[in-house]
Amino acid sequence: MRVTVWNENRHEQKNPLVAEIYPQGIHTTIASFLQEAGMQVGTATLDEPEHGLTDEVLVATDVLVWWGHIAHEEVSDEIVKKVQQRVLDGMGLIVLHSGHFSKIFKELMGTSCDLKWREAGEKERLWVLDPSHPIADGIGEYIELEQEEMYGEHFDIPVPDELVFMSWFQGGEVFRSGCTYKRGNGKIFYFRPGHETYPTYHNKEIQRVITNGVKWAAPTERNRPVYGNAKPLEKL
Repeated sequence: MRVTVWNENRHEQKNPLVAEIYPQGIHTTIASFLQEAGMQVGTATLDEPEHGLTDEVLVATDVLVWWGHIAHEEVSDEIVKKVQQRVLDGMGLIVLHSGHFSKIFKELMGTSCDLKWREAGEKERLWVLDPSHPIADGIGEYIELEQEEMYGEHFDIPVPDELVFMSWFQGGEVFRSGCTYKRGNGKIFYFRPGHETYPTYHNKEIQRVITNGVKWAAPTERNRPVYGNAKPLEKL
């Protein structure tokens, strides 16, 4: 399993609180627990050449994990198209938290991906709606986070192929927090928790869900279907 964890890596440079929680960046924290799960993991950030997503990196990536927030518009449209094509070709994509507004997620969803939000450090309870789903493996009835940013409905996304988690927030809102999709030959998992000023990615249950999600999104071992004009298999 070859995984690339992409992070815009801007909050860590600007906000001392974020730097304290993730001293080597959100991407390094995520990469560390995926490596502990036995995966081959690399990282890439916005300010690297080609955002760290060169053709060589993308071809060698089975699953791409994406975290972005304040610099979505700085991501090159050319790189977005390359990532989109890799997903259509079979690469898995895990989109985390504010990555819902990334160019790549909106491109693959075809909608605004807009939502309600509030940053008030309130409790979040993520209920497991599909306990038999492999992404929920090892998770109890719910995950409780003492502090998180609120995302609320309506979430302007296509109806998910599968809805694995639903969040409830202390302020009363609910949100579809664990959604899966298939696009072309690739699988996509959107997972909501992960605001940068809270230590969410240090939570073992959140780590378990992301690890499960990466395993689920791994490419299927088969050739990509052939499209276009086709010769008959039988004699006409």
